[in-house]
Amino acid sequence: MQFINYYNNPKNIRFESFKYALYEASKRGHKTLVETGVARGKTKFFFFKKINWLDGMSTMIFSDYVRFVNGFLYSCDIERKNIQNAKKFTSKNASFIKFIQDDSLNFLKKFNKKIDFLYLDSLDGQYEEAPKHQLEEIKLAENNLHNNSLILLDDKGQKTSLSLDYMIKNKFKVVNETKQQILLSKN
Repeated sequence: MQFINYYNNPKNIRFESFKYALYEASKRGHKTLVETGVARGKTKFFFFKKINWLDGMSTMIFSDYVRFVNGFLYSCDIERKNIQNAKKFTSKNASFIKFIQDDSLNFLKKFNKKIDFLYLDSLDGQYEEAPKHQLEEIKLAENNLHNNSLILLDDKGQKTSLSLDYMIKNKFKVVNETKQQILLSKN
């Protein structure tokens, strides 16, 4: 999994968390990844989009991972322009990704495949409704998880309080925790 080292940038404050999570996913044989909220990039010079290391790079990292393991990434975002940007950044891995433009709650309600690895980052933590939104996401996805599934919650502290409490009460276990993210396991 040498590809992961490309993302080791001082501005990528989530790098260690992603690295740990994907090594754990690899040990578990995970091939089906689901992400709510794509890596958006940022605008430079009004029209040119470039990678935003502070954004975490999730979609790019996950797309490299699924290519490495011959898996598949389902990536959902409500904003069309975010998906367009993520498609540009992941074009070399296009055959390993399906982008879905929808509210994450609608997407997860309709999703009918088993999920090996779930990344919840659809509503930024500064929004008051973010904790409730993330809780609803985990409740909708829960039936698609299996005993070996991993769930990575983003924006620790800003939006994870309700979902983390719910998951602990429902026998999920914390596998790893950083300042920004919490990785949990179904078993």
